[in-house]
Amino acid sequence: MRYKKRVCLKLSRVCDRLLFTMLKISSPVKIEVRKALDMRAGDTVRVWQKIVEKDAAKGKEKIRFQAFEGLVLCRKHGTEAGATFTVRKVIDGVGVERIFPLYTPTVEKIEVLRRSKTRRSKLYHIREKAAKEVRRKMSRERMEKVIEIPIVETPVVEAVATEVKSEEGEKTQ
Repeated sequence: MRYKKRVCLKLSRVCDRLLFTMLKISSPVKIEVRKALDMRAGDTVRVWQKIVEKDAAKGKEKIRFQAFEGLVLCRKHGTEAGATFTVRKVIDGVGVERIFPLYTPTVEKIEVLRRSKTRRSKLYHIREKAAKEVRRKMSRERMEKVIEIPIVETPVVEAVATEVKSEEGEKTQ
């Protein structure tokens, strides 16, 4: 049994090396730069993604770059060929998460904006924490909101009061 596990581990390492050598030949991505990228869970990153838009009328392709800035929740599979990282950001009170492959050619560059020290390698608990914060803010807003009822003086009330005064004046005369 142990022999089979060792052989499988060795084969997987050999396959990874072969895949990397093939990627070096055909990949437009600088693999060594991405491999050396020191990005961990808890860091704030900006990921520039290449988006190809096709114009149906002209038949031309337009390439633009879109930034996705957020918190790295996790990094999976280390520096292997299938390595990925998950980035989360909140847009208008809604959490958006995207999973990016590390070695994809559609990702132009990855900028680490801010580092933070975390005690965990996977920050999935941030999802619930953010939801609790939103609920707390909403309850605070409800408590702070005071409903004011406008007091409108009606002329009918004044007319009744003047009639009472005029009746009192007639009785005295």
